[in-house]
This record gives sequence, structure tokens and C-alpha cells, in this order.
Amino acid sequence: MLFFLVILISLIFFFYIGYKTRWIYTLIYKVDENSTAYGGELVADVLKAHGIPYLFCLSGGHISPILVACEKRGIRIIDTRHEVNAAFAADAVSRLSGKIGVCVVTAGPGLTNTVTAIKNAQMAESPLLLIGGCAANLSKGRGALQDIDHMSLFKSICKYTISVKRVREIPNILRNAIYIAQSGTPGPVFVEFPIDVLYPFHIVEREVGLKPNPKTLPDRLANLYLSTYIRGTFAGAWDKQSVTPMPPQIPYASNTSIQKAAALIRSAKSPVCLLGSQTTLPPTSTSAVVEALESMNIPCFLGGMTRGLLGRNSTIQFRHCRKEALKDADVVLLIGAVCDFRLGYGKVLSRKSKIIIVNRNSFSLHQNSDVFWKPTLPIKGDPANFLVRLHKILAEKNYRCSNSWLETLRNKDNIKEEGNRQKGLETTEIHLNPVRVLQELENQLPDNAILVGDGGDFVATAAYILRPRAPLTWLDPGAFGTLGVGAGFALGAKLVRPEASVWIIYGDGALGYSIMEYDTFIRHRIPVISIVGNDACWSQIARDQVPLLGSIVGCSLEYSKYDQVVESLGGVGFQLDRTNENSMRDIFQQANELNEQQQKSVLINCLIGRTNFREGSVSV
Repeated sequence: MLFFLVILISLIFFFYIGYKTRWIYTLIYKVDENSTAYGGELVADVLKAHGIPYLFCLSGGHISPILVACEKRGIRIIDTRHEVNAAFAADAVSRLSGKIGVCVVTAGPGLTNTVTAIKNAQMAESPLLLIGGCAANLSKGRGALQDIDHMSLFKSICKYTISVKRVREIPNILRNAIYIAQSGTPGPVFVEFPIDVLYPFHIVEREVGLKPNPKTLPDRLANLYLSTYIRGTFAGAWDKQSVTPMPPQIPYASNTSIQKAAALIRSAKSPVCLLGSQTTLPPTSTSAVVEALESMNIPCFLGGMTRGLLGRNSTIQFRHCRKEALKDADVVLLIGAVCDFRLGYGKVLSRKSKIIIVNRNSFSLHQNSDVFWKPTLPIKGDPANFLVRLHKILAEKNYRCSNSWLETLRNKDNIKEEGNRQKGLETTEIHLNPVRVLQELENQLPDNAILVGDGGDFVATAAYILRPRAPLTWLDPGAFGTLGVGAGFALGAKLVRPEASVWIIYGDGALGYSIMEYDTFIRHRIPVISIVGNDACWSQIARDQVPLLGSIVGCSLEYSKYDQVVESLGGVGFQLDRTNENSMRDIFQQANELNEQQQKSVLINCLIGRTNFREGSVSV
């Protein structure tokens, strides 16, 4: 018995040593010490196979092999001036293209700079692949340059985090990461690449510190360990492996649940549909969703990525008086919408209403329920697919919501629209009326415009005035309310839709986060336009702080010459103020022409005053 125990312990020790030194892998797989191939090429092969056309980055020695290999494979490299904007750009690509956006940044501060954007993508349920460099596996925890615990940092904000140990693992790890990001409720994933799995064998061997002609036993053992470790790292690295995409797993509503939903809607006299960003997720096309909604004729309120889904002037879309509509509705459909702060945690819903909620995320189906609201029919499934199948069932019964209910809501909407129009006629104490500026911009925006909202007060006002022209033509941060998304989102949007006119709607506070990305737009010939609502203030905060606490401390800015900053970077800048107010239309038209015909990046620095529009709104 003792003999067998000794044998067992010896075997366990043998395999443990073999695993730790990676010697065991050299017994299973071939090691090609003369190959000049490197891990960065495997990364590029996987991305290329997944149809990734561009990669966003900020350069760093840890990730150079990935950037070089991707460029050789025909993947366009877009380097930004701050890592967070590379991540925001990747997020925008995911939202608009249906393909996963990819961001590659260097170790340590390169990765920590992306944290806000990755958390924003998580809360916006946007699939995104973050690739980060790091110290060599052998150097971790030993004080190497930019060596920190990336895994702990990203574990709570990513669906999946993993560190690559051996070169051979690269294809399967990346394929699985992309699969996870796009499956179920989408979200960001993080793959860490130690530097020793990215460079060629001969470079890693040279840099690892092998001693030439070791004479002492400790030196010989150290060389043996290091040599075995490196060979294990590269064992089987260049064996042919699959790099093709794995179809994501998407939850779909059951037929029974859709039949129940159809029965509730058929019995309703005043149904209302609230659409959230999940409604725009692939694989169901937005055109199929629009066809279903228009056929059912149910009044709709759009939020997040669904803004613009029904075009500029839809008979079934309503922009105002949502609270009143929900109070009067007998059936409410929350399609990809959730009861967080945007719906008053459910307080805006009437307890008399029957609530049908559809979401890919089980938690979201019951978020804040049993406090202010309770779902009548919670359905886990893809919202877009649900709508298409629901329409098919209702069409068989010739269902169409009553026009009289829509007319009731339209009358209320029209009263609010007229009130907004009158607000635009008011004169501010100084500079321009922001409502009027946005009303004029609405009249001048081209049909192919994509709008990116990045700001507080000015962007919130724009949400009432500007009308996105088509599906997937509006981008804002989402539930996290992040400032600074503007340039990164615009960068990704213009690459996905090069024929579009991309407009960033900036608050002057938010502009400070990313104005240097105009350098990126110009270097890479990616022309965009931005209009800055410059009121020299963090007005969204001052709106509450001053009346409640009697101080504007921390909220004041200057009427800075942002147009001149852009001109210094090679763009075109305009200042719009009371002195050239009558030329407002001409300036907007000129900006469009410069952007479309001469591929110029333009910034309009619009000096605005303050109004009581949206008075009483709260910023927390």
C-alpha cells in the first residue's frame, strides 16, 4: 500500500512539474524553433476570419506584433490619441455593423484608460473585444514594466476574461471570446496577451535571459527550466487550427409566450410600446422590425439605439407625453426597455396596466418589480425576433391598433411640439437660443445623417428637437450616462457608414474629453462634423445645484475658442454667435459641403445662452 502511495505521489509531482515547466507540452506537440512565425499573426488570422475590417488602438510595445500582423492581413489600423476613444470606437462599430468591434491597447495604463468605455459597453449591452498586452508570463508579479493584475480589474465589467498562456491557445481563446461577447445578452470581453506569446520564438528566447555556457549547477538548472518553459510556450503553435466564427447563441421567446402576448394585445383598447436598444440587435433586421411595428399600428416611444428606427416622421412614433400615455395605457409592451432610472424604476407605469416585458436578460425582466410595478407577462427572448413573430400571429387575426387611440396621443404630441417651437422664438439674455439653433440644425441635416450625442443639457435638449432619419442613426452612451463618447463613437460610425454625414452634438464640457481626436479624424481622413453648445458651464449640473444649494462652484467654464483648436489640428472651425446669427443656415450648409465634397472635419463652436427649456429636470 505504501509503495502504491509513493508511486501515486511521484506521478502527481511529475505531472505537476511537467505542467509548470510546460515540458509536458513538448512531449505532445512539435516545437519549431526555427520558425519566424509569431502569435500576433494568429490573432490577425482569427480577426480576419471573423470579418473584422478595422482595429482601434493606441500603440505600445506589448501589442506591436498584433498591429503589424493585422496590417499585413489587410485589417485597417486606426490609432487614437487616448485609449478610451479606441474602445468607444469599437463599441460604435458593434452597435452599427452587427460585427464585433475590436480594441487593442498596451499593458497597465493602456488598459486602465479603457475602463470607463468598457463599463459603458457592459451597461449598454454592446459586444466588444478588448485585447490587452501584458508582461511576459515569467515576469508577472516581479515588478515588470506596466505589470498589474488586469484580470481583477476587468472581471466585474466583462462577460469573460482570460489570459493566454501558450501560443497554441490563441485561436480557440479568441473564437470563444467573440462567441461569448455576442451570445445571450451581449457585452464586452477581455483577452490578455503576455508579450511572450506574441513575438517569434527566437526573440523570446533571446530576451528571456538564458546564460551562455553555464558552468554552475544552479545556472544549468535555470537554463534548463527557462528553455523548457519557452519550448512549452511554443509547442504546437503552428499546427493548423480552426479560426472560423462560431454562431452566437441567442435566446428566443417560446411560441406559447408569444400567443399569450398576442391575446393580451388583441383585447387592449389603448396599447403602448416602449422600445429599447436590444430591439436593434442582430440577427433580425431592423427593416423586419419596422414592418412589424407599422403593421400592428401600436403607438411607440423610442429610446437608446432605437431612436430613428421608424424614420423622421412616423405616424406611430411619439416623442412627448410618454408619462401621460403610460398612465392611460391598458397594455404596455416593454420591448428591450427596462425599469431603471429612465422609467422611474417603474413608477411611471400604471398598476392598472398589463405589462408585457421582453428581454434577453432574465434580471432585466424583473428589475425593480414588486415595488412600483409588476410584469404581467415576462418573456425571456430576443426583442426583435419577438416583434416579428408577434406581428405574424396578429396579422392572421387582422389586428391593427385603433387610429382613434393614436389620434388622442398625436394631439398631445402636437401641443408639445408647438410649445417647443415657441421656445425657439424666445431671445436669450446673451448669445443664441439653443432651442432655435437645434431647430435650424434639424432643418439642415441631410437624410444620411448619423447623430452622436455627447453632453448634458445641450444634448438633452437636442433629444427633443432633432429627429434621426433612419434606423441605427443615433448613438448615445446609454444607461451609464458617460461623457466623452463623442469622438470615439463618431470615428466608429464614419468607418461603418462612410457615405453618411456624421454629426457629433457636443456639450462644451463633454467636448473637453475628446477634442484631440480631431487629430485622429484628420490623420486618417475620416471626416466628421460637430456642433458644440458652448454656454461656458456644466449646465446640467448647475440646473440643480444653483437652486438647491445656492452655489455654482465647480460648474463654470469659459467661452473657449474650440473652433481655433480644431483649425490648429488641420480641420475647419466656425464660431456661431449673435453677430452672425442670420448666417446660421449658411454655416450649417457650408459645414455639410466641406465635409461631403472636400472630406474636411468641421467644428461649429456655437455660443449659446440659457433658457428655461427642460426646467425642473434632475441630473441624478
